[in-house]
Amino acid sequence: FRILQHFHTTAEDYTIIFTSGCTAALKLIAESFPWIPEGTKQPSSRFCYLTDSHTSVVGMRGITASMNVLSVPIEPKEILLAKSRLPAEEQNCTTPHLFSYPAQSNFSGTKYPLSWIQDIKSGKLCPIKIPGKWFVLLDAASYVSSSPLDLGVHQADFIPISFYKIFGFPTGLGALLVNNRIAPLLRKTYFGGGTAAAYLAGEDFYFPRKSIAERFEDGTVSFLDIIALKHGFDVLEKLTGGMEKIKQHTFALAHYTYTVLSNLKYANGAPVVRIYSDTDFSNPDVQGPIINFNVLDENGEVLGFSQVDSMASLHNIHVRTGCFCNTGACQMHLGISNEDIQKNLQAGHVCGDNIDLIDGRPTGSVRISFGYMSTFEDAQTFLNFIIATRLSKSDAGIPCQSVTEPMTESVPDDHLSFNSADKLSQMLQISDGELRNIPSEADTTGRWQPLEPEAESIRAAVSETAVPTCRKGGKPITIARIYLYPIKSCSAFEVTEWPVGNQGLLYDRNWMVVNQNGVCMTQKQEPRLCLVNPSIDLKHKIMVIQAEGMDPISVPLEDNTGKKAVICESKVCSHRVKTYDCGERIAGWLSTFLGRPCRLIRQSSDVESKSHQKNTKGLSSATNISLSLVNEAQYLLINVASIMQLKEHISARLKEPLEIEELIRRFRANIVINAPESFEEEEWVEISIGALQFQVVGPCSRCQIICIDQQSGERNKEILQSLSAARGRKTNFGIYLMNQPLHSSFSDTLSVGSQVLPVLKENTEIQPPTSREEKCSG
Repeated sequence: FRILQHFHTTAEDYTIIFTSGCTAALKLIAESFPWIPEGTKQPSSRFCYLTDSHTSVVGMRGITASMNVLSVPIEPKEILLAKSRLPAEEQNCTTPHLFSYPAQSNFSGTKYPLSWIQDIKSGKLCPIKIPGKWFVLLDAASYVSSSPLDLGVHQADFIPISFYKIFGFPTGLGALLVNNRIAPLLRKTYFGGGTAAAYLAGEDFYFPRKSIAERFEDGTVSFLDIIALKHGFDVLEKLTGGMEKIKQHTFALAHYTYTVLSNLKYANGAPVVRIYSDTDFSNPDVQGPIINFNVLDENGEVLGFSQVDSMASLHNIHVRTGCFCNTGACQMHLGISNEDIQKNLQAGHVCGDNIDLIDGRPTGSVRISFGYMSTFEDAQTFLNFIIATRLSKSDAGIPCQSVTEPMTESVPDDHLSFNSADKLSQMLQISDGELRNIPSEADTTGRWQPLEPEAESIRAAVSETAVPTCRKGGKPITIARIYLYPIKSCSAFEVTEWPVGNQGLLYDRNWMVVNQNGVCMTQKQEPRLCLVNPSIDLKHKIMVIQAEGMDPISVPLEDNTGKKAVICESKVCSHRVKTYDCGERIAGWLSTFLGRPCRLIRQSSDVESKSHQKNTKGLSSATNISLSLVNEAQYLLINVASIMQLKEHISARLKEPLEIEELIRRFRANIVINAPESFEEEEWVEISIGALQFQVVGPCSRCQIICIDQQSGERNKEILQSLSAARGRKTNFGIYLMNQPLHSSFSDTLSVGSQVLPVLKENTEIQPPTSREEKCSG
């Protein structure tokens, strides 16, 4: 009853069916709607959906197809032009059809008219011209998180909702609100516990419960979470004053952010972002508190969303990236064709990965959303992040001043209170007034034209430094340093000569630290891991671990797999690995030093982690390339000349320039080389070092770990920002290597001073990397 009250309706009009989430509610509709399939004497049903719909809505067509019911996608512009009534004789047809559309696009925040509900049900608006009776599914999951929905006025037939989108809790509970006029028509085949009034086990006899909710809620509902909902609604009302105030509050934040963001310009007049929206953010009835965009460089080229996400995380800002489970809207706003989607799949891009650019074109975008708990400082923090990372002080101009000084001074101490909504509104109106002198997006973009892309962005993966097409004499390339990292994400162990094993340098990343839930810990979560110093003593067959303020502790190198070790399965990025625990003694030592419960685990030698085939291109297909606990490849190589060039960029941005030694340690490479040319390593397809041959499998896309000083554990977000500025639209630095497995772990060694013989790519154009997760060496 409290839920129905929230949506301004009663049990006389609607029934609530609890589900595991909004997706489960949509699946229930597809399975139980009274479809009439093709091939019967009656006209068949149609399932129509707006292309700007969540994956879970589009996925309903899989069920309808199995029932021999046709699905018809409708573009938003088509439904706006579909205002034509059917002939009178066709209006009497009772064939049920279902039209689904979102009350608010989860991609752009566009609010579609709720008046469509009555217009479609009355026949005033027809999604497609076909005889029959239309029912409406209103996907309200995004809408109800920040806007009031009055089902007394807008009586859709089905309304799936997700409670955690309203409160942030609980995550495993949703509901389907069903209009009681259609509820008796719903069909159900499976019956679970609690749904039967009576049935026979020995005969085909089943009689359902009378209550629609009880009939469709199979098994035990999540009653403890359901109890929590009343408290959620009550607290929401008490804190905010209701959904209308939430609507005004969140829209004010979005309107302000949009106004500043859309007016940010580089010195050459080019916009800093491209916003994907169907509105001008002037009316909360047609626009929700969602801003979808891509960041551009000075030439109008899109920066990959993965890079923006990495930078945002350094500023403690959470954004969402990709296509947001809404491929239709993503295609519409980004201009991605059906053929592009299929080509991107062939190129290795799948939903949810970090492949953000293919042939220089974006595969997705960045989204920020405001909720009832969002504050004006949140909006300022985000805008200052964009300004700090994209604009120099001379570029920032008026928008930068508007975000910082005037706005901060005019914010009252109590502006966060929902009882002070009027003050917030006045404050934001003043803010907009201050911004009116900034040229509008329409005024500026009309006279600014992006530069022509350079040969399909062939150099997107490298710096602008000229790279020779072949090495003709000159200084030899040699190994300057060798590092291994016995414990993943802990300190480096530097050596001058070291054996090579089947998984890379012997004992490199054979161990890792996990939290009390068995999840791998890295410096992203615990920077103090870099202060844990492991070293390998091959003579005594032990690993010695040291840290300041702690007594040294040793771990045997001998594999304990056969000594009653419990083998468990762990995960490193996308790789599944078999591991075993190294015991209570070392677990206690690490827990004491890090100040949190954790354990040391080691990769089991009897099961090896197989790398992806794409990373072994060019290697023998009959050979299995195995990995230790690394993220991506067996080896990571960096070039001192490249470090030197990057140091010049960083020094210009930092008050205290970094030493070369510190920069080298931040990039956590296995092999550090001295080569004459900076970034020439990115032209190599393979290298030879003595008898060892290595395949180059791609560049290393850097993450925030390079921001951590490996001697102190302190963060400096300027490092990643400087790398981004120096390298253009990517944060690549260093190359990954794989080598053919050896018959013996000790059959060869790598030594400082050894000569490196590279083989250049036949075509000097640098191809975009195939693997796009952020893969730091850890």
